[in-house]
Amino acid sequence: MPEIVEIKFPSNPKTYYFDPKGIRFEAGDNAIVETVRGQEYGKVVAPNRTVSDDAIKGQLKPVIRKATPEDDKRAQENIDMKAQAMELCNKKIAKHGLKMKLVDAEYTFDRSKIVFSFTADGRVDFRELVKDIASVMHMRIELRQIYERDDIKMRGALAMCGRPCCCITHLADYEKVTVKMAKNQNISLNPTKVSGMCGKLMCCLRYENEYYAETAKLMPKVGSTVLTAKGTGRVEETDMLKRRIKVAIQNEDGVINEYFEVGEFEIVGAPQKQRQNKEEEQYEKELKKLED
Repeated sequence: MPEIVEIKFPSNPKTYYFDPKGIRFEAGDNAIVETVRGQEYGKVVAPNRTVSDDAIKGQLKPVIRKATPEDDKRAQENIDMKAQAMELCNKKIAKHGLKMKLVDAEYTFDRSKIVFSFTADGRVDFRELVKDIASVMHMRIELRQIYERDDIKMRGALAMCGRPCCCITHLADYEKVTVKMAKNQNISLNPTKVSGMCGKLMCCLRYENEYYAETAKLMPKVGSTVLTAKGTGRVEETDMLKRRIKVAIQNEDGVINEYFEVGEFEIVGAPQKQRQNKEEEQYEKELKKLED
């Protein structure tokens, strides 16, 4: 079984496996490693361990060495130089009149290349921009178009729950989030209520979606008519977590004369389909634009 060490890079919660080449590491150590982009400076998140062959995808990149004090100093200098590089790039973007928003700039550890990340509504022809920047910086220039969620991951932000956004703290990959997930949870379909700081649907909508999707199949909608042990009634409230509903019972003349709660298994008649109101329809159209 191959020996690996797990390393994380700045502004990215995802960890990567590397071949330690016989060097012993502890969590918190810094290391210089070989990557597809060149030499990079990263932090060890777990000490050396062995894994099964199935856990390795492709060829393991090697660790070059443990980071020395000089390496730590150089990595900090790369971070300090970022602001100047972004200022230069923004000036060149304005000069060429390109419709793009610069998000981040990152030097490789050996400063053989700098990667500029940006967002834009569509494709951008930045070939002349790259030539212009390269003539000033005299190194390889890479421009990488990213999505809105990547923008938030790099810059950082607090979600409406008051905690850092999930993409910053633990999400290594994004999974599709849909309007149906919000509907399953009985959340208001107002786009301002279900969209995150990136402007897309909140990632957390999918965390408990499996439970809500199964529960939604059992629960009648608010306003629908159900047949209960006490007679026909109208659903006034639903509680998805407790799987209970509040029903207003009607007499023979259709007048409401009693409220009571029942569990979903006590409902003996299928609910009538409730028509979607115009406001909900409009919100759903807007939310469709926020899906990945």
